[in-house]
Amino acid sequence: MSNPTARARAGQDRATLYDEITDKIIAELEAGRVPWVQPWGTAAAKAPLAMPKNALTNRQYSGVNILILWGAVIERGFSGQSWLTFRQALSLGGHVRKGERGTPVVYADRFVPNDEKQRAAETGEEAQAVPFLKRFTVFNTDQCDELPEVIATAAPPPPPGLIEPTVEALIKASGIPFCIGGSRAFYAPAEDYVQVPPPQAYFEPINWHRTALHELGHATGHRSRLNRDQGGTYGSKKYAFEELVAELSAAFSCASLGIVPTVRHADYIGSWLEVLREDNRAIVRAASQASKAADYLLGFVPESIVPASPNLIVGGREAA
Repeated sequence: MSNPTARARAGQDRATLYDEITDKIIAELEAGRVPWVQPWGTAAAKAPLAMPKNALTNRQYSGVNILILWGAVIERGFSGQSWLTFRQALSLGGHVRKGERGTPVVYADRFVPNDEKQRAAETGEEAQAVPFLKRFTVFNTDQCDELPEVIATAAPPPPPGLIEPTVEALIKASGIPFCIGGSRAFYAPAEDYVQVPPPQAYFEPINWHRTALHELGHATGHRSRLNRDQGGTYGSKKYAFEELVAELSAAFSCASLGIVPTVRHADYIGSWLEVLREDNRAIVRAASQASKAADYLLGFVPESIVPASPNLIVGGREAA
């Protein structure tokens, strides 16, 4: 894309796309709804809690696309989390029903324009890649007809008996020092450990798992792991952004593990809104970093559930 006019037009389209995504998230937060914590399992949501995936490739969507597709499932009452492009539906022998409205998702990557390649060749400098954001449209399998039965059938929710052992095994395998005790949940970046009150301290014990995954999400940012900037002080925009990353990471991890939490962190909505209003790319960056954090943690889930973790310390921190 060496044409300056074309580059400018692409930049405008990209800015518009960031605005559309951010405006939708802001509208939800202003209405008091946290779009990544939804009433799964109620009449408002027919679909089982799960990560959205492509029905043909079985690949999970990531980053801000998770939020976009979850929102579409809730808003439109779809029964599953599986999606296809128009052409993919045709390739499976099915088709999108006439009049169905698709859901726009985005693809982000980087490329090196031809004029930049030429400049780098002439100067001997390294060519600079340019970020781009491209939109495409997907349809829920509920919007399609004549798909193979195995594609069209919504996957059942995971057995609830596996939830707690899976999280416990994840904690053990991650190697992140994890303490159970005290009266508050936190991650200590300087000392690099997580502390969470015991499950019996929670009115709904399922929320212990969500809280643990939130704090573990913070721990992924340590310099020895994903090396995120965690230098923000309480009340700062940088601090609010890191909280948003951890909250989204917990939501993505919960969905992947079949954990259905209740709404949390309503007190952060104001600071999140401040961040999003100031930077229309913040939600895209936060969701991207949250996907990386969740993927990092979920990579420690063993194929078979292991016994209770010796890293779980009731009442205090693990001895050095």
